[in-house]
Amino acid sequence: MPDHAPAPAHAVAPTERLLSLDVFRGATIAAMLVVNNPGTWGAVYPPLLHAEWHGWTPTDLIFPFFLFIVGVTTHLSLSARRARGDGDPQLVRQMLRRGGLIFFWGFILSAFPFFATGALPDFPDPSFVDRIVWRFEHVRFLGVLQRIGIAYACGALLTYRTSLKQQVAIVAVLLYGYWFAMTLIPIPGHGIGALQLGSKGDNLAAHLDRWILGLDHVWSGSRIFDPEGPFSTIPAVGTVMLGVFAGRWIGSGKPLPERIAGLFAAGFLATVAGLMWGWAFPINKGLWTSSYALFTAGAGAATLAACMWIIDQQRVTWWTTPLKVFGVNPLVAFVGSGLMARLIYSLIQVESGDGTVGVQTVIYRALFASWLEPRDASLAFALCFTGFWLLVLWALYKRNMIIRV
Repeated sequence: MPDHAPAPAHAVAPTERLLSLDVFRGATIAAMLVVNNPGTWGAVYPPLLHAEWHGWTPTDLIFPFFLFIVGVTTHLSLSARRARGDGDPQLVRQMLRRGGLIFFWGFILSAFPFFATGALPDFPDPSFVDRIVWRFEHVRFLGVLQRIGIAYACGALLTYRTSLKQQVAIVAVLLYGYWFAMTLIPIPGHGIGALQLGSKGDNLAAHLDRWILGLDHVWSGSRIFDPEGPFSTIPAVGTVMLGVFAGRWIGSGKPLPERIAGLFAAGFLATVAGLMWGWAFPINKGLWTSSYALFTAGAGAATLAACMWIIDQQRVTWWTTPLKVFGVNPLVAFVGSGLMARLIYSLIQVESGDGTVGVQTVIYRALFASWLEPRDASLAFALCFTGFWLLVLWALYKRNMIIRV
């Protein structure tokens, strides 16, 4: 069938692996690499930055889109395993194993290089053992992969033996309960939580981050809250479960155009409902507010429906291979690029005209900043960084080396 010819309604069976799922996930991973690795944080186009606090930018869609697709594929994967004869013990072990491994690799990424560099407070002449101990006394416990692992495991466990009505009730409890807690519970010295939603350090989630994790183990970029903190992970579980709802619909066996239309409609309604909820509980990635969870899940559903229509129904697939390459090896892409970024941005230092700088700075200045405008140079570096990882993943893909957890 030619790439541009529409597929018949029954062309994609619900048991088949939809190419659009890998492409959607791959686009999310590629976008994550672009926004995480600019040439310089001092010159970045605004859409490639997170919103300062309330509100959203395209960058704020990336993480929830990934959690949404985790929910979609969770339902499809569990259904396939049941069809193969796996029982409850095997399914539960797989959920816990997968969630634990994702969390483990996130912690490895947080702790790398497993020892502190540079001067240490209260240690005028630290030994190597001192540096190792200090590093783990100050390591960030949570992070992007850790949240994915926790949200996946919780979302999978809450949905694998429950009915659709029960799942809807669970999501309502998670999102409404988080809303009520964040706005109605009094914060000592500050009144009810609704009065502190505009403060990064005095809202309920931030207080719980510091109390549960300790100041030495929250995100070093703030030291007052953790954007992947424990309390705000509750609505992130809701994001995964909303993805499970989409997965149920995608795997329903209905004709493909009907599934696409239903996903579009549900995505539109959820997006509008999330925006309206934002009038009372502002859309906010750092807090992962309930309005943000609903809004981004709706946007994710609509985007996935668009991918399904273009790729699986219209069969316009000539452009999809690079994104599929990212989509089939997401853990390698995220962990590998994170380790590489830590090395070139800060750990590998070289002498430059203005002192010792990271090797990334030298590369950026020589290859990009020397002839491009600052924001163009910064974006060009990010695109080349992402392109490098596309080549790495393509080599793995050609050898059928798919790393799964």
